[in-house]
Amino acid sequence: MIEDFEIIKENGYEYIEVGEGPTIVLLHGLMGGLENFESIIPGLVDSGFRVIGPIFPLFEKHLLQTNIKNFKLFLHDFLTFKKVDKVTLLGNSLGGHIALVFAKDFPELVQSLVLTGSSGLYENSMCDTFPRRGDYNYIKTKSEEVFYDPAVATKEIVDEVFETVNDRNKLIKTLAIAKSAIRHNMANDLPAMQTPTCLIWGKNDGVTPPDVAEEFNKLLP
Repeated sequence: MIEDFEIIKENGYEYIEVGEGPTIVLLHGLMGGLENFESIIPGLVDSGFRVIGPIFPLFEKHLLQTNIKNFKLFLHDFLTFKKVDKVTLLGNSLGGHIALVFAKDFPELVQSLVLTGSSGLYENSMCDTFPRRGDYNYIKTKSEEVFYDPAVATKEIVDEVFETVNDRNKLIKTLAIAKSAIRHNMANDLPAMQTPTCLIWGKNDGVTPPDVAEEFNKLLP
């Protein structure tokens, strides 16, 4: 969990909020939370932005509500609750995918998009190789493969992934989210989207390889 910022709990939402100015909304991924953004938040605040980061209820909803569409609606309800629009959505992995679907359906609420290693076109998923989910060393290795520097996969991260894949309820919902992401392929939608978009990718990204960024760049106007 993110350590340097207070988690606000109100109206059924959990989120962080710091700074003042134009609003940037941080959207985390499936296997990583708001802590993935922790190192960039101070810089955004110092640059004059208001930063809000909701925690998605990835495992709290009914299985039938555990999908991209309902996470999009969750985000819409959250922004309505916060009374903000014309936001920049900064999404990583699944968060980027949710940002894309949201911007397609509610373009009037989105000023711009920042996508980092986003799903939406293609990604390699650990979900395809979970039969050895009880093997801690295997999960550790798969977690380390997500990062260019394996040391980034701290024991805390590995423990969280291990707990998730060994919890039957969470595992089923993780698979449901992964399948939902595949169903919501954005290839046909991107050419019609006029939202200004910044793509930030790692050259060594093994989950969403660099050619995915090239494809996003080609399809987005």
